[in-house]
Amino acid sequence: MSLTLVTIPCLKDNYAYLIHDEASGDTALIDAPEPAPILAELNARGWTLDQILLTHHHWDHIDGVATIVEATSAAILGAEADAHRLPPLTRGLIEGDVVQIGGEYGHVIDVPGHTVGHIAFYFPDSGLAFTADSLMAGGCGRLFEGTPDQMWHSLCKLAQLPPETLICSGHEYTASNLRFAATIDPDNAALQARITRVTAARAAGRPTVPSRLSGELATNPFLRAHNPYIKTALGLATASDAETFAKIRALKDKF
Repeated sequence: MSLTLVTIPCLKDNYAYLIHDEASGDTALIDAPEPAPILAELNARGWTLDQILLTHHHWDHIDGVATIVEATSAAILGAEADAHRLPPLTRGLIEGDVVQIGGEYGHVIDVPGHTVGHIAFYFPDSGLAFTADSLMAGGCGRLFEGTPDQMWHSLCKLAQLPPETLICSGHEYTASNLRFAATIDPDNAALQARITRVTAARAAGRPTVPSRLSGELATNPFLRAHNPYIKTALGLATASDAETFAKIRALKDKF
């Protein structure tokens, strides 16, 4: 049986996620932007939180940890390489490590770029990838610490997941990301259709995440830096994929 996924809006535009194994009762939280909505969701569902899985050290992903741990005694798991910038870890993680929620196993993937210590969690049986501010709906995170080469390599790892994987990213940035995408890839019919759907969803107050990887591959310009049409449109016909990605990221930073 697949894990139950709950998407929790936090702060102005963040998302946290709960995953729950019905058979065992095990529950994990991915990122903790603020405690109140997360604790309210746990209480409403009658779930006991066992683990907090942290993707990276930015305040809007960890500020709720202390209060949530005080209320639940949950274990804290995060990147060993970033332990000095995270709340005190119960367990430090490196790429290839496995976390367990009930009978399901999640795989730790190193995805530096947004930060140098960013990790993602992939649960293959449920088809869930928690990518936070690495691969985002319609975009990717700004490169605060890592290099374009690092981020491109990270995105290529995530692009190899099964197309039906749900990408559980960290922010409601989709509408803005897709407006930018249309400046890079204006003739993409799948992108135009997605913009229409996202506009309707936001007008109705609905989240636009999670998103399916197949849709990201078809519309997210940061996953499409290898595309000859995009390279030519940017005047980079002979550039490497990583160089094209760097140009797209630089344009987005000014958008």
